[in-house]
Amino acid sequence: MSGILIILMVAAMLATLGVLVVGLFAMARGGEFNAKHGNRLMWWRVRLQVAALVLFALAFMAS
Repeated sequence: MSGILIILMVAAMLATLGVLVVGLFAMARGGEFNAKHGNRLMWWRVRLQVAALVLFALAFMAS
């Protein structure tokens, strides 16, 4: 069970990193893409970080 939690936690952390990188590049370039998607990308980053922390807490309690 904790193996699955660890895999999900790593997936959430990698997804967070991916959204963060895309958001940073969009912010650095500016323009229409950033104006349209920048805020949404940062909200997804926050949501994924919360998911990763919850999975981390569940894996910690399961061990």
